[in-house]
Amino acid sequence: MPRAPLVPIAAARPHKQLAQEKDNLIKLKTIGAVANIRTRRERPCDACRRRKSRCVIHEGAALCVLCEFHKQDCTFVQSPQPRKRKLDTGEKSNVVMKKRPAASDPPANSPQNSSTTAKISKPPRPVEQKDTSILAETLGLQRRRHCRYVGRTTALDPTLIGLTQFDMRNESTFDLGTLRKVNEHEYFTMYPDEDSQTYGDDADALNAVEQAVSPYGPALIDIYFRTIHPSFPIIQEQVFLDRLRNHDRNFNPPLLAGMYILALNWWAQDPKLASLPKPDSKKLEEIASRSLASAMQRPKLSTMQAGLLMLQRPDADSWSLTTQLIAVGQELGLHLDCSDWAIPVWERGLRKRIAWALYIQDKWSSLVHGRPSHIFAANWAVKPITDDDFAEDAPVTTRGVHKSEAEATETARGQTIFMQMISLTAIMAEVVDTFYTQSAIRDFDAAGPHATRLILERAKPVQIKLKDWFAALPHSTRMASSNLTDNTTTLLSPTGYLHLGYFATEITLHRRIIQSLRPASTDPYLLHICRAAAKTRLISAMDFVNRLRPEHLRAFWYSASKINFTLIGTFGSLLWATAPGQEEADFYRTRLLEYRWTLSVSSKRAGFLDYAVQMLDASRGMLANLAEKPSLAQKRVSSAGVPVSGSVASSGGGAAVGGLPRRNHRAMDSRDGYAPHLRTYTPGPGPAFEGFASELLDQYGEPEPHLISPITTHSSIDDGFE
Repeated sequence: MPRAPLVPIAAARPHKQLAQEKDNLIKLKTIGAVANIRTRRERPCDACRRRKSRCVIHEGAALCVLCEFHKQDCTFVQSPQPRKRKLDTGEKSNVVMKKRPAASDPPANSPQNSSTTAKISKPPRPVEQKDTSILAETLGLQRRRHCRYVGRTTALDPTLIGLTQFDMRNESTFDLGTLRKVNEHEYFTMYPDEDSQTYGDDADALNAVEQAVSPYGPALIDIYFRTIHPSFPIIQEQVFLDRLRNHDRNFNPPLLAGMYILALNWWAQDPKLASLPKPDSKKLEEIASRSLASAMQRPKLSTMQAGLLMLQRPDADSWSLTTQLIAVGQELGLHLDCSDWAIPVWERGLRKRIAWALYIQDKWSSLVHGRPSHIFAANWAVKPITDDDFAEDAPVTTRGVHKSEAEATETARGQTIFMQMISLTAIMAEVVDTFYTQSAIRDFDAAGPHATRLILERAKPVQIKLKDWFAALPHSTRMASSNLTDNTTTLLSPTGYLHLGYFATEITLHRRIIQSLRPASTDPYLLHICRAAAKTRLISAMDFVNRLRPEHLRAFWYSASKINFTLIGTFGSLLWATAPGQEEADFYRTRLLEYRWTLSVSSKRAGFLDYAVQMLDASRGMLANLAEKPSLAQKRVSSAGVPVSGSVASSGGGAAVGGLPRRNHRAMDSRDGYAPHLRTYTPGPGPAFEGFASELLDQYGEPEPHLISPITTHSSIDDGFE
């Protein structure tokens, strides 16, 4: 393909040659490094002019000495700054700016120009603090510029961009902005923040944020990195703390506000803060919401961090903000593989952590709101997170001291939980895609009476993945793992939200199976197997909630947790409503009352559980209209819906007893798609159903009988509360 001649990067030239060519260079429209060549021997570059420093360019260099040292653009496009002069009144403090006459300005001796200095034009905005080198080299965290991803189908074709000459910073200036190349195929356009309409409001917003929490800002930052950051590591801790110790005043206002808002949830647990007046979190939320909307106009990684933190509030409206953040993340290229990008190594890890946090947020928001996900596997190229993606340089605390061994252990534990949450979210997303998309719903509706068998067939692969995930959990993520420091001081344990997500995923799967059952047309034994497996999952989830201790309840819980607690109650209500007999319905009614009591007690340490209690009450109100169910006693079926002794033979044959045909339990398992861990029910002699054994409870301590009175259950959890 013929290509137009490119303007080359300036080569080494002696000063005499520069002097001879200066008139020609003035007339050129410079791009790339050509813009850095002096148009006049004595003229300093823009940066040296602002610093009032001597501008020195060595022969053959494209940048002056200072610009090369600070790793910044060396340009000659700005006009000289206005000079200042003293007034004749002798008052040293009264200084006016020299104003260049314009065509519309009145003459100097006109009456309009003889007024006081109040009518003289405003002085130019002061020069912002220059970037520190660690931020200046980044792609998504520069202070005065933001980036937008250049897609493959845009007007800027990647092949044409590849013909452009890039400088040593992998940047090239053209008429519409600055192009930055991160690898041979991916490009971003860099824009100055000044181009956005709301630029300049950050300083006021940042001051408002600091005033809202003053003088407790440092203490809240300490709470944030001690309590929230380990299991939600979307901030580069040491970069943030270094900037804080250096009195950097260029933090993103909504990010700082989001950190303060979340940390305020642990205000009463800090012995130094508990007795002091708590800052107004509502005021912080108002500031954060306004400044976040402004920050989205010039997207940066800090914008994503702020939005994700705001979504972790217990009362956050996650759906609309989540969809906005997905769009911002795609502008930043968070959906791409950045493993070989020409950016700092620590920024690669940070981008991956933010990207996967966004993935988790999208998938769980899709589940709890019942709406389509916005992230698809076909356009998701982010590599799995590894331990190297959490790397920090010389990790220290907010107090400037190195982290203790216990603190380092808790940080590593939180990172493992975060990685496991990513894996679990992928399985949960597969459950939703398999059973709850519009195409899946059409398939099941078209199957008619065979819908349950079709669902069971599709359930088996994802169910095996879920079981294998649980079996492979590292010991540090188990609920019963030790969480004591060397001084036997109890630390908060954030493992709760991970295991709650596991039960929510299981319930979401079994919920679809129960919804498909039709007592009039479903095979009786298949109906029995499906309801028995669902009952096992419900009891396991409720017992998990019963066993939560204060160190679990007081820890960080992911944003979807309040809905996940609610889903357990919703599943119990569904089993109550669809119970074939009154005895089974009474069983679920009792367990739901018991579950509500547990949540109401636990809400004293985890306030977001109040929402789950309210939703349980709403479900009970709907069940008030449920028709009375017939007794199953005459059908020789227990109150749990399971055949009593003698109704099913222990081996062989095909006789039917009590209306239930005798089947081979394991054969049904394999044929209908149930995973091995659902084979917990084994027909055999016995007076009545006494509950299901569950390997899921092994990690929580000695298993307790599942069918116990509410009083016994309440006393069993009293030891976990003060």
